[in-house]
Amino acid sequence: MAQRLVSVWQPFFLASESQGAAIDAATELENLGYSRIWFSGGFGENVAPRFREILDGTTRIGVATGIVSIWHSSPPEAAAFAKDAEQAHPGRFLLGLGASHAVVVESGGTDYRKPYSRMVQYLDGLDAAGLPPERRILAALGPRMLELSRDRSAGAHPYFVPAEHTAEARAAIGPDRLLAPEVAVVLDADATTARATARQYASGYLALPNYTNNLRRFGWTDEDFVDGGSDRLIDALIPWGTVETVVAGLEKHYQAGADEVAIQVLNNGDATTFPADAFRALAAALI
Repeated sequence: MAQRLVSVWQPFFLASESQGAAIDAATELENLGYSRIWFSGGFGENVAPRFREILDGTTRIGVATGIVSIWHSSPPEAAAFAKDAEQAHPGRFLLGLGASHAVVVESGGTDYRKPYSRMVQYLDGLDAAGLPPERRILAALGPRMLELSRDRSAGAHPYFVPAEHTAEARAAIGPDRLLAPEVAVVLDADATTARATARQYASGYLALPNYTNNLRRFGWTDEDFVDGGSDRLIDALIPWGTVETVVAGLEKHYQAGADEVAIQVLNNGDATTFPADAFRALAAALI
């Protein structure tokens, strides 16, 4: 690994209605030493201003889209935002792109066909608009998308994956591309309540074939996907417990080849409150 970065993936930054609260949280993360803030959103969903607000309100910390759907925004508008952010804050903005999910895309009336080909076309559009590969990253899970992330972007940002996938992703993209998996965690040492929190989060993702098909490649079965996930699956995907136990779970991804782990603290389903204490404790142990 060329680097070891500790980042934050938190829906709070999109969910918070307060620009000031979002900037205050970002400033604290910057002061704690976190490298980057990831949160979801795109340029067709009227959330692009929040990415820029955080960049403007901080001085060092990176900001990344996790992710922009290639079905809901155009290459010209994505490239224009990224190039403007790069000019104002060199090296701090990373455009995360993803093919999303059939159920999400088709619910909006768009035909979800050939997502890989669509991604290739989108990257062609970014090239034409002058956005260089090093300023974009792909939400890659399967082998073909991982190879595309290697060949046409800064690297891969897998989501909802065990450490075994991180090892496979590193082998696929090679040593010189950024590998930044998202990893959700629960700071709760009680097995019953911690797994309940984890299942609340996992249940939505286990309803999406892109994720379950990816997990099947690592030996998980339909029995592991029911009722929010088996204990074995939850424990593999979502480190929970004391700070020390959670850090040990995150370390598995670094040991498997991650350059950067984007930590998502599961805050009992509350996306509107920033879990500051948890990120302080994790920073003390990791940074």
